Amino acid sequence: MSNKKKPWGGRFDSRRNAAFDRMNASIVFDWRLAAYDLWQNRIYADELTRIGVLSKSERKLLTGALATVASEIQGGHFAYKLSLEDVHMNIEARLTELAGDAGKRIHTGRSRNDQVATDFRLWLRDGIDVLSSRLRDLIETTLTRAEQWAGLAIPGYTHLQRAQVVTFGHHIHAYAEMLLRDLQRLADVRARLNFCPLGSGALASSPYPIDRARLAKAMGFAEATRNSMDAVSDRDFAFEFLAATSLLGLHLSRWAEDITLWMSSEFRWVKLPDAFCTGSSIMPQKKNPDLAELARGKSGRLLGHVVALGTVLKGLPLTYNKDLQEDKEPVFDAYATAYDLVDTWQQMVAEMQVNANHMAAGFKGGHLLATDLADFLVREKDVPFREAHHIVGTAVALAEKLGCDVSDLSLKQLKEIDGRLDKAAKLALRIETSLNSRARFGGPAPAQVAKNIAATRAALSAVPAHDPVFSWAFDLPLPSFLP
Repeated sequence: MSNKKKPWGGRFDSRRNAAFDRMNASIVFDWRLAAYDLWQNRIYADELTRIGVLSKSERKLLTGALATVASEIQGGHFAYKLSLEDVHMNIEARLTELAGDAGKRIHTGRSRNDQVATDFRLWLRDGIDVLSSRLRDLIETTLTRAEQWAGLAIPGYTHLQRAQVVTFGHHIHAYAEMLLRDLQRLADVRARLNFCPLGSGALASSPYPIDRARLAKAMGFAEATRNSMDAVSDRDFAFEFLAATSLLGLHLSRWAEDITLWMSSEFRWVKLPDAFCTGSSIMPQKKNPDLAELARGKSGRLLGHVVALGTVLKGLPLTYNKDLQEDKEPVFDAYATAYDLVDTWQQMVAEMQVNANHMAAGFKGGHLLATDLADFLVREKDVPFREAHHIVGTAVALAEKLGCDVSDLSLKQLKEIDGRLDKAAKLALRIETSLNSRARFGGPAPAQVAKNIAATRAALSAVPAHDPVFSWAFDLPLPSFLP
């Protein structure tokens, strides 16, 4: 296409470089915004009719044309053209074909700068709502499994060394807490992006008497943006979304590391459903936790998107610069990656099985009750903690020498170390005693875990939930020109 045929080409004479044309075109990814561009055009056409730019008959023509384009896009037979650069000009061109001059008037008082910023916010707002719904499901599934395992004692670890007694339900609940923070962050992002840039123009607002508050309300925004220059160049919402999804990815990656350990022959704590594992091309016995490993790998992808957009934004002068065309691909990919991870993870956790016998085997060795013995001396014998620490350290050294756990030492052996280690001290060296002594809010005692989970559920219910306006926008068929 020559420059003269471009929507902005009046002042240009020569043709553009073909390679530059391909690089300049964003339609290869921003076609995903189609549903929201149609919605914006419909609302904006109403406003143009109200202020007299469009006649009522032209508005009627546009209504029919918008319905036709929506049907074509949803059906997968809309003829996108790379030469028209982006989804907005593709839709405008088709509206002009169908509605004539009414289509040519639809851009009056509007720039692609505020048009793009509005569509992007609308898409991401719905994307957050769709992703948040699945994340809620994952959190609820995680809490349900934590309830089931609230009384299942396991070794807890620090530095990947056996440390103290907890329960598997307590361990799983820790991930529910992480995921809840992820959901809360997404809600925060949604609240901050929910301002309408439409009417900001290229940077200096619109010279037409449009009602920006009415436009914002019609598209479900809280209010209109307060500065036209900030409105068209702001991509904080995109960066915040990438930061939120990268943290979500990091949390799943941490859980993935636990799962790969738990599934190993050395642990054999859990059995994963076949649907989320693969085998080896050479070793017929293998069952690999590939979803967990993929999650671990994709966390790097999500983190990379934050760095990519941050690098784009860090040196941009006000207002719009073409660098900002790099804003959408990382967001689209982060959404798709996070959604797939959350969706599959929820199913995997729902079907994960545990092997209590192998978990219990972890109590043989590791001296997990050593700290409980020190605490007994402090609580019951009024021994200063540092002295108690030294006494129990001596007991651990003896157990190591004898090749047993500190809890296996006889009463006689304990008394030889310190006379205050009496029969009551032996009672302290029990798993049940250890857990029940930690019946504090946030602690691992089985009864307390249930209370902790109830508190998480209450916090979960306090996070606002929203239904997407156009859920079908996330299931559009790929345009025919894409591979």
